[in-house]
Amino acid sequence: MTTIGEALVRALEARGVDVVFGIPGVHTVELYRGLAGSSIRHVTPRHEQGAGFMADGFARVSGKPGVAFVITGPGVTNTLTPMGQARADSVPMLVISGVNRRATLGRGLGCLHELPDQLGLTALVARTADRVESAEALAPALDRAFAGFASDRPGPAHIEVPLDVMGLPALPVPAPADAAPVLPDPDAIRRAAAALGQAARPLILAGGGAKQADGALTALAERLDAPVVQTVNARGLMHRHPLAVPASPCLDAVRDLIRAADVVLAVGTEFGPTDYEMYGGAMPVPARLVRIDISAGQLALHPAEIALRGHAEAVLPALTGALPERAPRDGATRAAEALEAARAGLDPVMLPQLAILEAVRDTVPGAIFVGDSTQAIYAGNLIYDHDRPGGWFNAATGFGALGFAIPAAIGAALADPDAPVVCLAGDGGAQFSLPELMTAVDEKLPIAFLIWNNHAYQEIADSMANVGVAVTGCHPTPPDFAAVAQSCAMPFARVPMTPEAVAAALKDLRRPDGPVMIEIEVG
Repeated sequence: MTTIGEALVRALEARGVDVVFGIPGVHTVELYRGLAGSSIRHVTPRHEQGAGFMADGFARVSGKPGVAFVITGPGVTNTLTPMGQARADSVPMLVISGVNRRATLGRGLGCLHELPDQLGLTALVARTADRVESAEALAPALDRAFAGFASDRPGPAHIEVPLDVMGLPALPVPAPADAAPVLPDPDAIRRAAAALGQAARPLILAGGGAKQADGALTALAERLDAPVVQTVNARGLMHRHPLAVPASPCLDAVRDLIRAADVVLAVGTEFGPTDYEMYGGAMPVPARLVRIDISAGQLALHPAEIALRGHAEAVLPALTGALPERAPRDGATRAAEALEAARAGLDPVMLPQLAILEAVRDTVPGAIFVGDSTQAIYAGNLIYDHDRPGGWFNAATGFGALGFAIPAAIGAALADPDAPVVCLAGDGGAQFSLPELMTAVDEKLPIAFLIWNNHAYQEIADSMANVGVAVTGCHPTPPDFAAVAQSCAMPFARVPMTPEAVAAALKDLRRPDGPVMIEIEVG
């Protein structure tokens, strides 16, 4: 007999899932019965929040949904924070949990791990939330989750299976159907091409929805001779291209570039305040706006003159094909002048951080950079040109969850074992998820953990001081990171905050079969 728990695992395998992150418990034993006979790799974090962030990092790099198995109650609530980050950043994540027996739900009987309404709780964060109460309900729940990943703005999904259902006999789960591509109306493509083709000063805003479309975006930008402004989640696109503007649209010089455009094409960006209004001031409203987005809801939220619903990697080539050839004008000049002015306008404290990021990039080319909310990430999110599409991401935008970097870097390394991974965290944020270092050791992952140690939550301390509030609670004592690394059998170096010192330590310590730690002394 195949149980529902076993059938669920087989259905995940059929949908291309090859890694799950989870901590087993008495409420998920039947899921693990299925895992034992599958080809799916199980990775054990040290906390369910780590499982969720690992699933997030895995999804961002692999392009496939990251999957977490968690127990009823505290396992689910511990995963809500990663689900919130995944929703904010449109990351496909599937959380599968147990839940108490059907007859007990909502009755307050004091069962182990009981919540008043677990499904109602996750439904507030997840894009879809389903309970499998019978063999017939399994396939529709999976179909709904995976359809959302493919045909709309992705995000977290939750499926829970009651304890008295996991072990019941299963029905065959049909093979997944191929998702039909979402393509815009051909007339909308023609109208968009006409508007952009007639523009004297076209401009492209690239968001995270464009990160899988580097070649198509480059081709369109070159056809239009249009500067391409990149939000945080688009960094790594068009590396060192003369039309690329890898700088935040909240910077004054970049705002001026947007205002001067007569037609703006926005590709896969939600116009969120953490990208466009982070340091005050309203986002400049384009004279004419054309949008590409997979989400009908997003297109309705920020209406455009022309809306093209679809994946960027499908829509961009169609749009390029509808455009006439045009001779280059001043696109590269506009891009270079905006980038130069934006960098010149940075707070000088950001420049040493940028120099270190650039030194690390050049020392470890093609690396995936995964970050927490820390000074180097704040600097890079303002201006930084990464050399790998999709290779720069962090939790300092949108939901802004601390503790993201270490576990997300682990997920990223598992998604692409051939890519070097660099984790960038502060001493404060690292302490949220330090135990996950041992997961990297267990899995022998070649991650370089770079810890900026200023002995503080410095950004918050500065914010308090700037408005006349006594700085309180911002200086938790960091651990001895050398001792932490030693306890993990991890090579370690402590270096001053200079590009030369950090680059030299990376060259000396990096190894192909396990993680290393570099502590960067700040101040």
